[in-house]
Amino acid sequence: MKKRSEYKLRPKTKTEKDKEMSKGKLYLIPSPLGENAPAEVIPATVLDKLQEIRTFVVEETRTVRRYLSKAGLKGHIGELEFHQLNEHTSQAEIESYISLFEDGNDVGLISEAGLPAVADPGAQLVALAHKHGIEVVPFVGPSSLMMALMSSGLNGQSFAFCGYLPAKTDERRSRLRAIEKISASHSQTQIFIETPYRNDHLFSDILSSCLPGTRICAAINITMPDAFIKTMTVAQWKQNKITIGKRPCVFCLLA
Repeated sequence: MKKRSEYKLRPKTKTEKDKEMSKGKLYLIPSPLGENAPAEVIPATVLDKLQEIRTFVVEETRTVRRYLSKAGLKGHIGELEFHQLNEHTSQAEIESYISLFEDGNDVGLISEAGLPAVADPGAQLVALAHKHGIEVVPFVGPSSLMMALMSSGLNGQSFAFCGYLPAKTDERRSRLRAIEKISASHSQTQIFIETPYRNDHLFSDILSSCLPGTRICAAINITMPDAFIKTMTVAQWKQNKITIGKRPCVFCLLA
């Protein structure tokens, strides 16, 4: 069996070359959540597909280059084409990416970490693909949101992803009280995230704004050796405070 480092880009077949005037597919490529070796968390089918794709739309080029090198493409990165799509990318530039699919050319979408197009600007490319009739092919991979939910012990039958909460303290506390009310009225787990450097500010606001009996899960550094996942009530967390720091964290709430 070949080692990943021995893989080489597979030459396009005649059939692929004959796809003139046809549209390629958009492959949604998962990436590790941390510094894991790709083979530890990314399925073999995804790693195999990476050997075939030559054009990538990425959130951060440097991160993806490093990922692809570890995934077996070291020495071939210069043969690949990268286009950036993040919060600074203009709508006009995103629209221009439709030309990447010409002549049957397949494109891989890769985010900074985890699944692309979920809490990720890559969703705009997926929407563009659907608009132009381009087939979208999702791959299985690590999702911090789903892994946090499945590890929380909270309601996995009814849940909602709230994205990022407001950055300003007063607005954030107001939003926390609002989603706590929604959770209580619908018995629905609320999932949210924060920019790592504000994790501890958010956690402090959760403990000061939410009711004592509300259950909170903090899922920190999922898939990493120092991963920490714990669910307790607000009252219990106040007795067992932790420092999250700048480690990636997903919060789940059930009132």
